[in-house]
Amino acid sequence: MSHMDLELEGKIAAITGGSEGIGRAIAMRLSQAGAKVAICARRSDVLEQAAADIRARTGGEVLAVAADVTAYSDLENFIESTVQRFGGLDIMVNNAGRSSAHKFDNVPDEEWDYDMRLKFFAAVKCCQLALPYLRQSGNGRIVNITTPGGKQPPAGSVPTSVSRAAGIALTKALSKDYAGDNICVNTVCVGSIRSAQGRRAWERAGKRGTLEEYFAQAGESIPLGRIGEAEEVADLVAFLVSARAGFITGTSINIDGGVSAGV
Repeated sequence: MSHMDLELEGKIAAITGGSEGIGRAIAMRLSQAGAKVAICARRSDVLEQAAADIRARTGGEVLAVAADVTAYSDLENFIESTVQRFGGLDIMVNNAGRSSAHKFDNVPDEEWDYDMRLKFFAAVKCCQLALPYLRQSGNGRIVNITTPGGKQPPAGSVPTSVSRAAGIALTKALSKDYAGDNICVNTVCVGSIRSAQGRRAWERAGKRGTLEEYFAQAGESIPLGRIGEAEEVADLVAFLVSARAGFITGTSINIDGGVSAGV
């Protein structure tokens, strides 16, 4: 079988929430494929460690920029720093976020506000900032990381399901607006993945049993019988931002082990 070349060598990618979990795995995968990668996150120590690990494993160029994605000035600094360092931008991955799922009457106003800023408005701003460079690229790529709950909100899922629904709608709208610029825009709807967020949930639950047992139990309700790996999300994103996916735009792809009832 011949090797499928993703043609990511020398491409420039910016990834929000890149210090751990899915964002870090995406950065690692793109760096392995030869891309120059910029990552941002709030905790500079964790971020710098991630960048050092990726450099050590791939030999690639990795820029780490401390940023709070709810602060527009931080996002401006992130994108400007990326372009200054690497000379442009081809790929924007909006990954920053965390789960916030409650019954509607249990969500205070400030939680609605913060969730929308963290997951939706940060993506809007990054797309605005990236757009001139993605146009110049000639085959720009945007991938928004969302959740299947944005398409099929279950009970007790707000504000996350609503902010993710907004991200999914943004994806479709951008794909229509910028297809003429050959910018492909897609969203990956992520289900249960082994991540630092999962570890923190296990810690909040009082560390009953081992972390592996916690993840194994979480996988029991998934048709494929396990939770996913961050690297599996990274492989999908790497394909979507590659030359091989040049006719895929405006679509959502579930990566959830078969949980979703809808397509």
